[in-house]
Amino acid sequence: MARAGLTAERVTRGAADLADAVGFENITVSALARSFGVKDASLYSHVRNLQDLRERVALLAAGELADRIAAAVAGRSGKEAMVAFADAYREYALAHPGRYAATQVRLDPAVLAGSPAHARNVELTYAMLRAYRLVEPDLTDAGRLLRSTFHGYVTLEANGGFGHSREVRASWERGLDALHLLLENWPADPSGRQAGASPPGGILEA
Repeated sequence: MARAGLTAERVTRGAADLADAVGFENITVSALARSFGVKDASLYSHVRNLQDLRERVALLAAGELADRIAAAVAGRSGKEAMVAFADAYREYALAHPGRYAATQVRLDPAVLAGSPAHARNVELTYAMLRAYRLVEPDLTDAGRLLRSTFHGYVTLEANGGFGHSREVRASWERGLDALHLLLENWPADPSGRQAGASPPGGILEA
């Protein structure tokens, strides 16, 4: 029997849960319909197609991650904020692998431009890095460094890529100590480019 009460939000959250269970790349309209006990056609009243469904999951996940980071960094600055930011990022990625994978998908520029979640992410990244007295283009460069470091670490960790007996959390914490020192001693731009006024890219899209 079809389950009543389907909405676009419920369908999106169901797809996000399915992504966590089977992998973001493996979600399909048919698989999601089966999880709700309905025919595929029932879902097309709420989403246009598979691409639309995946975009909705990406936007949902970006909002959830931004909420986690905002709560973690509230009232903190400098190293405390950076560590809280990083820990929230790592914990979300490990707890919700499918959702996290969705945050790494490149979205259509029009979809991205209309996403409050991604705009908030940019603001959170900017606010955290501003305490290190960075200006553009260093803000963008620093944002990209943090994104690549955090993403690389959690991806390797999730895939069991760290085989040494050293505790993974301990290496993470030492890595954050090193990042803090780097941000505090950010090198001057050898090109001599003038600082710009544009904000950096956020941790999801820098």
